[in-house]
Amino acid sequence: MNPSAQNHPSRRTALKSLGATTTLAASGLLPSAIYAASPASANAKLRVGLIGAGNRAKWLIRALSRESHRAELVAVCDCYLPQIDVLAADYKNDPKASAAWKRYQNYEQMFEQEELDAVMIATPDHVRVRAAIIACAKGLDIYAEKPLSFSIPEGRALVKTVRKHKRVLQVGTQQRSTANNQYSCEFVRNGGLGRVHTILVKNYSGSRGATGLEKQDIPEGMDWDQFCDRAPLLDYHEQLHRRWRNFDTFTGGPICDRGAHALDMVHLAMGWDNVAPTRIEPITDAKDVRQSGVRLYYPDGTVVRLESDNGPAFGGIFIGEKGKLEINRGRFACNPTTLLAPFEGEESENHVGNWLDCIESREEPNAPVEVGHLITSVAHLINICRITGRTINWDATEEQVIGDDAANALLTKERRPEFALPTV
Repeated sequence: MNPSAQNHPSRRTALKSLGATTTLAASGLLPSAIYAASPASANAKLRVGLIGAGNRAKWLIRALSRESHRAELVAVCDCYLPQIDVLAADYKNDPKASAAWKRYQNYEQMFEQEELDAVMIATPDHVRVRAAIIACAKGLDIYAEKPLSFSIPEGRALVKTVRKHKRVLQVGTQQRSTANNQYSCEFVRNGGLGRVHTILVKNYSGSRGATGLEKQDIPEGMDWDQFCDRAPLLDYHEQLHRRWRNFDTFTGGPICDRGAHALDMVHLAMGWDNVAPTRIEPITDAKDVRQSGVRLYYPDGTVVRLESDNGPAFGGIFIGEKGKLEINRGRFACNPTTLLAPFEGEESENHVGNWLDCIESREEPNAPVEVGHLITSVAHLINICRITGRTINWDATEEQVIGDDAANALLTKERRPEFALPTV
């Protein structure tokens, strides 16, 4: 255990002395949302760990630093240790704080040795679910970047684990905490466009195979086995390390990255937090199957069309009875322009702050685990539709493709036994 933890009592430590409170909650005398201990005192800061010290981590620690009155980053893990030094050098606001970070190559070791309250997971896609499930079992609350999962069954396993251990998990689809996006999405959701029949979303592609790369020496400070995690242990190549988003060994491609943001805005605006498409049809006019257009058919008759490389990068164009509304990150545009008044609120986004609020209140965050799982599942189904080249009829209750064994086989991704998911 980190000796400094003695001066920073955690919620897990505090839980041992809160038997009376737990009894009250179980008896129904306290709100049902209160299902874990709060910090031991009003002055105790949440002790946060970080897994993944790449570019996205820079944004996360800056957001966390704005909440320094109630949370502090105490440990950072990356399988490439020099990357932590790069992150620390970028964190110029408080050099003393970054110098004090404990550094790890193995996130399980970090969980064992640090008295953490919460963890932010900014790893490549294929690592995220296992790290989050282990964190849940350790009693930690989680901020998990998107896409939430590398496969639909693993996403479902994470949902079950979060609920079993009563954790707060915030998915990194931060536009759900952006005031401008909340404003425009609420307008659509409340019928401002009348019935929406068509939504246009940018046609983000899938990823490609990790082929044609010659073996290179593993750089000093890199645990390549940890980087590959559940994926096959490929020969090291800098492209696999630095450009992992291009390869299907580690990711579902841009449709699971920026596409997750765009699809998330579609679901938020339409009130589809618990609604999946029933049918996904391919449009086979692309030379590369990874870029084939698709159409998603939802239960209310709305069609979501991913057919063009143009359009808003982080949203969609909603076409309804009264006109059109384009929603993008932090902005919107109407046709006719009189449809929706300009947003006059504060231009703000504090997704990490919302996560910390919910850690304290034990309420649901703006992007809860079920929502992240659903959005990521839609992206995975788009890839499966492209790969098979045929219509996917989806049973959202069973999370199975109807009448297509070959498509169902693609729901599951290969996992090395030594990186198996813990049993939920």
